[in-house]
Amino acid sequence: MLIFASPGQGAQTPGFLSPWLDIPGIADQLGAWSELAGRDLIRLGTTGSAAEITDTAVAQPLLVAAALAVAGLLGEPDAAAGHSVGELAAGAIAGVLSASDAIRLTGVRGEAMAAACNDEPTGMTAVLGGDEAAVLAAIAEAGLTPANVNAAGQIVAGGTLEQLAEFAANPPAGARLRPLRVAGAFHTKHMAPAVDALERAAAQTMIKDPAITLLSNADGAVVTSGANWVERIVNQVANPVRWDKCMETMSDIGVTAMIELIPGGTLAGLAKRALPGVELLALKTPDQLATARELVGAHATATNGYQAASVGSPAEWKIVVAPGGGTFRSGAEEGAAAATSAGEIVSAGAALGRVVARGGERSVTAQFDAVLVEWLVEDGDPVSEGQPLVRLEPKENP
Repeated sequence: MLIFASPGQGAQTPGFLSPWLDIPGIADQLGAWSELAGRDLIRLGTTGSAAEITDTAVAQPLLVAAALAVAGLLGEPDAAAGHSVGELAAGAIAGVLSASDAIRLTGVRGEAMAAACNDEPTGMTAVLGGDEAAVLAAIAEAGLTPANVNAAGQIVAGGTLEQLAEFAANPPAGARLRPLRVAGAFHTKHMAPAVDALERAAAQTMIKDPAITLLSNADGAVVTSGANWVERIVNQVANPVRWDKCMETMSDIGVTAMIELIPGGTLAGLAKRALPGVELLALKTPDQLATARELVGAHATATNGYQAASVGSPAEWKIVVAPGGGTFRSGAEEGAAAATSAGEIVSAGAALGRVVARGGERSVTAQFDAVLVEWLVEDGDPVSEGQPLVRLEPKENP
């Protein structure tokens, strides 16, 4: 069982997007999402300074856009999870909302949380080591909130700068404190003003139930309702992130491999101790794509079903893959509508769409009479050669 994990704020580093722009379609996709985010994501992810990309209103849409752009190159996982703002990327991967809506909501979230940071001087401190019960008691005694419970021995406390200073003067026994360079106390009551803004924006968004297993930061639970997911990610802005519970659920449901989307490293590092035996890959550069696709092929149940069909075993559906890298466009020609919708019948030879690249475009067609089960990409998504595009159910001729 394969899970995609999307990192949260703090994972970004200057220039992390640069090597990915050489992949056909990525720059076009990020350019379109920049308009939705109201930020030049390409510039920020390539030449933006450390100070620029630390800004909450910048970091959040930049991270979600990067994760979604790369997820579209890999195929379909069995499950998805995200840390903090990464939950919006996970929701889009799971089909709860479109990638475009995820970027739009992330922009609202980032702006609202940045504004909340200006209301009162607040911050966060990582507490490393120590007895967990004693650490939590000391955090509560100081009037702070355990904003992130990431793993055993790693808890992040959030509150006012005055409270954090008093906490630093009387640290829990056996624990090391590391002040974090953040704009405010995220996932605490100090972010309450941002909740209303995100709730209003989410109310204007088309939501579906998850198509794959989707985990929640609130308590690690598997979310099966799109409406419930929205309620959770809205409230999560002002409530603690329980990534430790998410990893417990990963173990419980039998996850065998995790791919941390770019800029990877943080979540895979936490999983090394918490998920022994699980294959881990922290994506940083495009030269890891081949390894990532091997993990998808070996661990994702949907991909395994496609592989079986490709060698002639009786399967209920087959997948049409991209004939080359570029940008997927619905319809047979410029300006044409999508060829068909889920549940409709397509005939052998029917045009399903096109993959457009600098060198031209290549048609995507049905090779047999079939019923379209579901699209695995959307119009405008960047795709790579061999990437699954659409699932078809062969139709027997009378």
